[in-house]
Amino acid sequence: MNRRDALQRLSAGFGAIGLAGMLGSQAQAAVKQQVTPKAKRVIFLFMNGAPSHIDTFDPKPALKKYEGQQPSGKLYKAPATSGFMSSPLQFNRCGQSGIEVSESLPRLGSIIDDCCVIRSMHTDVPNHEPALLMMNTGNIQPIRPSLGSWVLYGLGSENENLPGFVVLRPTPNIVVGPALWSNSFLPAEFQATGVITSDMNVDKLIANVRNPLLSSTQQRRQVDLIQRFNQLHAARRDNDSALESQIKSMETAYRMQSAASEAFDISREPPKMRELYGDTPFGRSCLLARRLAESGVRYISVYYTSNNNQPWDTHSDHYKRHPELCADSDRASAALISDLKQRGLLDDTLVVWTGEFGRTPYSQENKDKNKKIDPMKRGRDHHHTAFSTLLAGGGIKGGLAYGASDELGMNAVEKKVHVHDLHATILHQLGLDHEQLTYRYAGRDFRLTDVYGDVVTDILA
Repeated sequence: MNRRDALQRLSAGFGAIGLAGMLGSQAQAAVKQQVTPKAKRVIFLFMNGAPSHIDTFDPKPALKKYEGQQPSGKLYKAPATSGFMSSPLQFNRCGQSGIEVSESLPRLGSIIDDCCVIRSMHTDVPNHEPALLMMNTGNIQPIRPSLGSWVLYGLGSENENLPGFVVLRPTPNIVVGPALWSNSFLPAEFQATGVITSDMNVDKLIANVRNPLLSSTQQRRQVDLIQRFNQLHAARRDNDSALESQIKSMETAYRMQSAASEAFDISREPPKMRELYGDTPFGRSCLLARRLAESGVRYISVYYTSNNNQPWDTHSDHYKRHPELCADSDRASAALISDLKQRGLLDDTLVVWTGEFGRTPYSQENKDKNKKIDPMKRGRDHHHTAFSTLLAGGGIKGGLAYGASDELGMNAVEKKVHVHDLHATILHQLGLDHEQLTYRYAGRDFRLTDVYGDVVTDILA
């Protein structure tokens, strides 16, 4: 039995083909060191710029009592603020669980019994770049593999005809950029396939997906010949890992021509389904994410960006911009969760809805030329010591509000969950032990959670 057969029989999947020769025992460790999986795939919905926890999933009525008072205690930086600012949004008890959800998220409120809200999230710093990197790679510097790359390395792909890790975003403009979905020091085959979703035509989503000159039979013969030359070339170079990754990418590209033409084509969906998600960039991306999950893509990131590459970064006009953003995200996110459930996919698909951090419980003031505060232009600044994340499916308890921030939403105080803990929990649900999923590089074993992280067992079904 050759190494490819061995890996396939060990259920390593297409993503791990060829790894034994490159990585030795590490490839086997990535497959063998597992716990019982509850999820097969992840859809990560990322709200670029950071939504306000105060106005979404973490009601703070006490803010009215302290309205206008200056925040005290340990602060990351001295704020330019007129003091604490309560939310004008109403919070309603939703579902049988009675979890309070803002009126700006009515659709997610209607399915909250399928969701878990973590109200005690926290991260290291309230600056976008390091916080984005922390949430996506587990490190505040752009030097580590992304969560999606770690997942693909550990489990491989469910579908050898499609990429195992896909990133959907409507514009190439995004803070930090490709470092958020980089494979870093992991082999190149675990790099994400980035897709710009501004034009949903399949030929625009995936460049050169169709060969205009050759039939599929002719292409197959051509690829077989080229791959034979490649294998001879690689054998003379001790099967160099980068070269083997390029060889496999050519085979995947050929196979994608038929599979991608179907999986990436949301026009195949009935009009009512497209209407359910909403005809917006984020809505269309969420619908595409469901199709990719259904087709066996292991990890899908959907970034909520726009011409403003940080739309949720509401430093001003917060209560004008926040409801508009929520209306779009709420519709598509709830449609995705409901659609997955209706198709029987939610049980083994973990959906994550989050930003990189939260927003301050106190106002951020914007002054006019006369240095007068305009109360209608108030915003909320970055806030890293307390924020909220929503999870659904994938063996996570539904109808649960977990943890708590203090009465003003300043700091996580009860059952605190760091980003490392979130990552450990995501890997656990996929059947991976975050302490054992390692890769040896530069003389040491690296892992997604570094030397931190605990699985949040209380939220597991």
